[in-house]
Amino acid sequence: MTGAEASQPGNASLSMIERLVGFDTTSHKPNLELIEFVRDTLSDLGVESVLVADETGAKANLFATAGPEGEAGILLSGHTDVVPVEGQDWHSDPFKVTRIEDRLYGRGAADMKSFIAVILALLPEFLERDLKTPLHLALSHDEEVGCIGVRRLLERHISGLEVKPKACIVGEPTEMKVVTGHKGKRSLRCHVRGHECHSALAPSGVNAVESAAELVAYLRRMSRRFQDQGPFDPAFEPPHTTLHTGTICGGTALNIVPRDCSFEYEIRHLPGDDAEAIQAELKIFAVDTLAPDMHAVDPGTGFRFAECSGFPGLDTPEDAAVTELAKALSGANATSKVSFSTEAGLFSKAGIPAVVCGPGSIRQAHRPDEFITLEQVALCEAFMRRLADRICQP
Repeated sequence: MTGAEASQPGNASLSMIERLVGFDTTSHKPNLELIEFVRDTLSDLGVESVLVADETGAKANLFATAGPEGEAGILLSGHTDVVPVEGQDWHSDPFKVTRIEDRLYGRGAADMKSFIAVILALLPEFLERDLKTPLHLALSHDEEVGCIGVRRLLERHISGLEVKPKACIVGEPTEMKVVTGHKGKRSLRCHVRGHECHSALAPSGVNAVESAAELVAYLRRMSRRFQDQGPFDPAFEPPHTTLHTGTICGGTALNIVPRDCSFEYEIRHLPGDDAEAIQAELKIFAVDTLAPDMHAVDPGTGFRFAECSGFPGLDTPEDAAVTELAKALSGANATSKVSFSTEAGLFSKAGIPAVVCGPGSIRQAHRPDEFITLEQVALCEAFMRRLADRICQP
């Protein structure tokens, strides 16, 4: 394939991208309309799907298999939800693809509906060529709010398969570069309970905001320690574990010593770092160093921690079969690692070796005027056709 040809994707892929972007699957909304469209599209091709709904029935995951049964196949995975557009300065309708020169603008164009669209557009070619190895498709809901849907899909369906997929390719936007590692993430909330009183009598109270601030400051010191002392993995940017406080809220009025304060923070850790140990250190500082002075005023004061979300890192070996496969399909000799998290870590933890490789750039994700270039879509098509060369009859 020449460079000129590689930059021009097929009409089927472009039409499917337009169709998928047209579904408003923002995470706080249902995704059933898109899932049912994919189910019906697959059914028309003779491929049946299994839907795994959430507790409300308003959202669902999809799992489908094309090709022979009873053999270990290749799993292509993507999430169907997108982040909100509210408050962003879009210059076009985010849920209608707008083509300007070599770019396709729309929410989810990069993250990550184009990957799903290319699979659906090229699946007829796989079927016409007669698959000798199963090709699986997994679509999830609520990835953007904590990789929620895929967990249920793994627990309720994939874990019960007689033969699990032998490899998983998660199509997050990596510019079609093969990613073998990403950081894990834990999002947590801390609620601080103080003792309320008039600010003129501040020493007789326990200031929840100030206690929270002391803990946030310790969190920052921990972050600086990782930044200065490591451990380091230069394949990541930044090359170390990071800690970050994102929100804080507390107090009611300036002349009242605040009783309550809460803050949210996250740990984005290298695959080899222990997030549990990091959280334990923070909790020990709160309980052993800060709480005793608080309890001296009021035994009912203290700290309460809760996990909002969390998912493991990814650390797939360079010599793993899935890595070698993805490198061959992408035409790349090298691999890389990323600091953002994906569902690949959960697939890997479930015993399905995984890498991340998909069209588009993460720099375009989550921002207004999100776009993907035609070249990236064409590169994804080339990737899929090389996969067909490997898993279809000659």
